Amino acid sequence: MALDTKTFEELEAWKAGRKLRVFVFRQVVPSLISQKEFSLADQIKRASRSVTANIAEGHGRYHYRDNYKFCSNARGSLTETLDHLIVCEDDELIAPSIISEARTLFETALKILNGYMSWLERSAKIANAKPRP
Repeated sequence: MALDTKTFEELEAWKAGRKLRVFVFRQVVPSLISQKEFSLADQIKRASRSVTANIAEGHGRYHYRDNYKFCSNARGSLTETLDHLIVCEDDELIAPSIISEARTLFETALKILNGYMSWLERSAKIANAKPRP
C-alpha cells in the first residue's frame, strides 16, 4: 500500500485530507469570515490543516508505530473538523448543500485514513515478528 511511496503526497490518505482542507478553505471559511465568525474560521482552518500535516509528519518517521501515532492524531483532527462543520450547520452559518458535500469528503477521508492505519498496524506486526539475526 505505502511501501512504494516516495513522498507523503502519494498517499491516498493525504490526498483525501487535502481535498477536505481545500474544500474547507474555499467553501466554508469565506462564508464564516463574511459573517464575522473569525474564531470559528480560524479553528476549522487549523483543524483541517492538521489532518494533512500529521499524515505528512508520520510518513517522514519511517517507523510503522510512529507513523500510526501521527495518523491517529490526523484522525482526531479530522473529527475535530467535522465537529466545527456541525457547529456551522447548527448555527446556520453554511448552506446545507455545502455541509453535505463537506460530510461526504470527511467520510471518504476517514475511510481511507482508517484503511491506511490498519495497513500500518499489520505491517508493524509483521516487522516485529521477523526473527532478528
